[in-house]
Amino acid sequence: MLQELNNNTICAQATSVGQGAISLIRVSGPDALQLVSKAFVSRKGRKLEEMHGYTMCLGSFTNESGTVLDDVVAAVYRAPESYTGEDMVEISCHASPYIVSEIIRVLVDLGCRYAEPGEFTRRAFLNGKMDLAQAEAVADVIASETEASHKIAMQQLKGGFSNELARMRTQLLKIVSLMELELDFSEEDVEFADRGELRELLDKATAHISELISSFKLGNAIKNGVPVAIVGATNTGKSTLLNALLGEDRAIVSSIAGTTRDTIEDTVNLDGILFRFIDTAGIRRTLETIEIAGIERTYYKIKQASVVLLVLDYTRQDDFEESINNLSTNLSSKDKTLIILVNKIDEKPVVVTNIFEAEAAGTVTPEDDISKVCDTVSELAAASGLSPMAILPISAKNNIGLDELRTMLANSQNAVHCGSEGVLVSNIRHYTALKEAYEALLKAKVALDERQPSDLVSQDIREALYSIGTIVGEISTDEVLDNIFKNFCIGK
Repeated sequence: MLQELNNNTICAQATSVGQGAISLIRVSGPDALQLVSKAFVSRKGRKLEEMHGYTMCLGSFTNESGTVLDDVVAAVYRAPESYTGEDMVEISCHASPYIVSEIIRVLVDLGCRYAEPGEFTRRAFLNGKMDLAQAEAVADVIASETEASHKIAMQQLKGGFSNELARMRTQLLKIVSLMELELDFSEEDVEFADRGELRELLDKATAHISELISSFKLGNAIKNGVPVAIVGATNTGKSTLLNALLGEDRAIVSSIAGTTRDTIEDTVNLDGILFRFIDTAGIRRTLETIEIAGIERTYYKIKQASVVLLVLDYTRQDDFEESINNLSTNLSSKDKTLIILVNKIDEKPVVVTNIFEAEAAGTVTPEDDISKVCDTVSELAAASGLSPMAILPISAKNNIGLDELRTMLANSQNAVHCGSEGVLVSNIRHYTALKEAYEALLKAKVALDERQPSDLVSQDIREALYSIGTIVGEISTDEVLDNIFKNFCIGK
């Protein structure tokens, strides 16, 4: 399969589909220059096969009848000094959908095969131009939506993550090779590998891998968006808040309790950080099966979230204590950022108290009442063991306090992001492989402490080496590669 991929010449549009000024069509493979030459006519009579790498030529691209489809520029890249490591031609043409499709049709008729998703990058990996972690970073660079996610992807593309793994793998290989050499002299009872040095190396390796594993929470949040769960009782304005933060009607808003039955997610870039807001089903006592399932998903999203926004309804202050206690019971981690929002502050509470008689007399302002309510919420939160970052009065419907909320969210993550200058793991495949390597090295440490035979200790280390090798592609299968590259865009 791998050999078959490299034996033919492929082509595809490398730029976005649609109208524009310029489109780029990429051709790669052993016959790239010869096949393009059959349809490309140079203005100065130059032949692509005779051109050096990294040179460009102006000419016309013609169809089978000799009709000029467009004036184009052909850029020639020679193996192995190309993106794929093969001979390549990149054709820059006008971005007319008709022109692009016709050029690709002519290339296919001449003998090219239309590329599969990610096939150019897959060939780059197979030809040793990059390792597998770097190849996956190509897709992350293309998909990056913020400065932070772009920074992580570029660091991995340049080999920062791969270099760390390579150094660790080299050290482990050295020590395990010495241990396995001992097996050849088992009758002489000699030790080539110093057990103290090995224990120290295993301690360093497990500590380093543990740091990489721990970085996944931040790396994944930067890549896919910091998960923010919007929770609270029914009809507190959670869906209105989501729509206001997104700037569009993403969630259905209704006065009917229980309208939101399932979670609704979307992302927003705030101050260079991607946030993934999750509108959840309102929490209340119910016997309806579908609504119960939605509430269970709400609890699950609370566990997943890095930030929790608890929305309380200013007009229903009798519900505050129950909502806060509900969250306290289901907030599984104390390291989450909690912000309590008192919504609908531009509406009067349903239960009218003496505060409004005092207000009418001019002794108390609405601002005084809102401040008093926030103090009450703070006391209830403290009594439930919650430590909110802030208690913020807002009106999601009329956009009151939302700018302050956006700033607060961005600031809550800026502090975390500023301390993330090292390598961050953002890929779930890498995270899983690192966990497997970590478990194997822990077993090796136990075996070493128990003075078990060298072959058992080395076997555990070899399992860790295998897991690390799968990250960079030292060990890979067609199935793994197919799964990785199927999500790439065609032309890359």
